[in-house]
Amino acid sequence: MEIAPNRKALTHERILDTASRAIRRAGFQGVGVADIMKQAGLTHGGFYAHFASRDALLAEALAHAGQQSAERIAKSTARRAAAGASPLRALVEGYLSDAHLSGTENGCAVAALASEMPRQSADVREAAAQRVRGLVALVERSLPEGAAPGTAAAMASQLVGALQLARALGDNAEGRALLAANRRALLAPHDTDPAG
Repeated sequence: MEIAPNRKALTHERILDTASRAIRRAGFQGVGVADIMKQAGLTHGGFYAHFASRDALLAEALAHAGQQSAERIAKSTARRAAAGASPLRALVEGYLSDAHLSGTENGCAVAALASEMPRQSADVREAAAQRVRGLVALVERSLPEGAAPGTAAAMASQLVGALQLARALGDNAEGRALLAANRRALLAPHDTDPAG
């Protein structure tokens, strides 16, 4: 039998939802405790009932963002696979989609925050490393049998880099063209059938 979450757990979840969107939108430095609590509809004073420090919030929010991202990618991949796409095609087309280009606040935390991750506290860096490992593992599971060692890490790097560069160009024809070029390049060695 499932137990309904208590009020504190629901409030904690609300803070994490707010913080995970905020770090992807504004970066780690753009996240202040007072702002997060206000956006969550709570007082600043209640923060320490949930987190020991700002870094504890950031690490947990990053993990939460990664979980949300993984769930969105899984749903998108499942929809594409149901339409006949291979697992790799479904992943690449979903990750390098126009929707992900414009969805920074709800998209992949690695793509949104990779350049900032090395400058964070040890706890936040470890949470970031877990997100990177999770993305590489996701790509690994999507590759066809017989892919060369290291392919998943290289492809994950290209997915993240392509999304970052497309976002730098903007949610426009130029950014979308960069994504399309990377979709073709990533799929060509492993999945050339456009029908899936």
